[in-house]
Amino acid sequence: MSTQRPGSAGADGAPLIVLEKLRREFPAGDGTLVVLKDIDLTIRAGEMVAIVGASGSGKSTLMNILGCLDRPTAGHYRIDGRETSELDSDALAALRREHFGFIFQRYHLLPELTAVGNVEIPAIYAGLSPAERGKHAAQLLGRLGMADRLNHRPGQLSGGQQQRVSIARALMNGANVILADEPTGALDRRSGEEVLGILQELNATGKTVIIVTHDMTVAARAQRIIEISDGAIVADRQTQPEVTPDTDARPAPAAPPEDGARPRRPWRAGADRFREAFRMAFLSMRAHRLRTFLTMLGIIIGIASVVCVVALGTGSQQQVLANISSLGTNTLEIFAGRDFGDTRSGKITTLVVADAHALAAQPYVAAVTPTVSTNDLLQFGAVSINAMVNGVGEQYFDARGVKLAEGQFFDTAGVRQMAQDAVIDENTRKALFANFPGSPVGQVILVGKMPARIVGVTLPQQSGFGSSQNPSVYLPYTTVQTRLLGNTTLRSITVRVSDDVSTAVAEQAATAFLTARHGTRDFFILNTDDIRQTITSTTETLTLLIAAIALISLLVGGIGVMNIMLVTVSERVGEIGVRMAVGARQSDIMQQFLIEAIVVCFIGGLGGIGLALSFGVVFDLLGSSFSLIYSPTAIAASLLCSTAIGVAFGFLPARSAARLDPVVALSRN
Repeated sequence: MSTQRPGSAGADGAPLIVLEKLRREFPAGDGTLVVLKDIDLTIRAGEMVAIVGASGSGKSTLMNILGCLDRPTAGHYRIDGRETSELDSDALAALRREHFGFIFQRYHLLPELTAVGNVEIPAIYAGLSPAERGKHAAQLLGRLGMADRLNHRPGQLSGGQQQRVSIARALMNGANVILADEPTGALDRRSGEEVLGILQELNATGKTVIIVTHDMTVAARAQRIIEISDGAIVADRQTQPEVTPDTDARPAPAAPPEDGARPRRPWRAGADRFREAFRMAFLSMRAHRLRTFLTMLGIIIGIASVVCVVALGTGSQQQVLANISSLGTNTLEIFAGRDFGDTRSGKITTLVVADAHALAAQPYVAAVTPTVSTNDLLQFGAVSINAMVNGVGEQYFDARGVKLAEGQFFDTAGVRQMAQDAVIDENTRKALFANFPGSPVGQVILVGKMPARIVGVTLPQQSGFGSSQNPSVYLPYTTVQTRLLGNTTLRSITVRVSDDVSTAVAEQAATAFLTARHGTRDFFILNTDDIRQTITSTTETLTLLIAAIALISLLVGGIGVMNIMLVTVSERVGEIGVRMAVGARQSDIMQQFLIEAIVVCFIGGLGGIGLALSFGVVFDLLGSSFSLIYSPTAIAASLLCSTAIGVAFGFLPARSAARLDPVVALSRN
């Protein structure tokens, strides 16, 4: 049967902790294990209480409930008049942060942080500024004899020194209740005596100290001993605490925070917590470099794939458009007949030079050239070849985007005078002048039986559907009509549309104009922009298809991030428990792990972009006919995508970490 001692040492203090009919049960197979049985207990402010009992008696469970690390199954627990069962997780975190300081047997220090860094943790969640908490942490450690160990990590400290850091952390926020779980259990006798002396001195300053121990020697240092057995209080007695000898050899008791060390505005406090979460993310990544790199690898490959595919697709589109542009962009080709293959097209003679002149006066036309063509024999010296003879106007070369390698084009006067001036292409030069050492410009060749003087040589040109290997020669269309064909009909009329006019609109206008001139539609129009749009649409579709495949690798990378982060959460359960014990909110824990996932994915995204750009450099060095064209929009979208993956796939592990029970998390440290 439990007992209650309302009048005990410190009876002049106010009732600080009140437990009524408190029970704690745990599921055990098909039944229930009762660890605490209807506990009634009152602890007044300023008392130093020892809770003793054998292993399994329930004393640690009682301390966990007192420190709001665990919740009772039934009954009431009031701290400073507040019923804890009515508080949510953040309100309980505030109690732990503002009222309690925990001293653990195994210290529970974070190995990545220095002594000062470990002591500062509660103040981060309390909202103190970096300068204030750093100063106060150093003061606390100094008063505990640790002034020369401020920047040492736990692995560089002895057990007694680590426990002093733990005590300083418990005092960081000016806690009025110190909960010490077997505080000397892992220490040698001398270090244990020093820690107990510090606890007594803290009690002398007005702190309520509750020690959980199985050692009656330690319990004898308290003013009151509560003995618990099989989940029930069996004794509650006041003692005459022992006085530790050689008091002057121990450090002076640590003082609460100075009056000036007050929490700052909420947004500044939130920014501090964010900065701490960001810092811990980098510390964790640095501590596990290989694992972090392997986690990033999936993101790196996925982002690099997406950026390269988009760049490759854009480069392919530009190459196709460049090939079409070599024909002349924004062009309409008007042919006699109703369509390609029309058997009557040869008999239609209504497409004439006058149509070209009439079209030239239209506002949507930038250049017009009549064209006629025939196949004939070209001869230079003893060399003869078959070639395509094209009769064109002086604007043909501008309309088709033909460039000169050497010489010049014939002009309007040459067309008007039916000059026998010829412009040959690169294929004709190679075939007809292969053994001629000089320039072909100025040489006379025979076109059929007509002599013609070469005035220019064109650069190699794409036909639009692949490179043409047929030799071609260009003459004024008037020359070809009168001297070679003997008629004035045209094969086609080429129109270059003004840059500020849509080719579709120009095609409609040209169709209506020629239909009105001929009285019927005895022609058809080939719009090169339709070809460009079709090819562009096809390449865009292929790019999207390949990009979708690349996105799958990003998805796989994201799943990898989630798996690794879940493993990370399981490995760092102890750290999570410590942070919750010193007052971290669920949102603080969630923010920390979510930031870590985002940082991993963001850095992976940067690495993927760097890899993609490096691939483009290597691609160019290999001498490819075209280069990858990187889109700043695609790069920015990829980086945003990698960050979004961090948010999406980091949410579940972060949520899992935030929902851990503090007492369960601490038990796995």
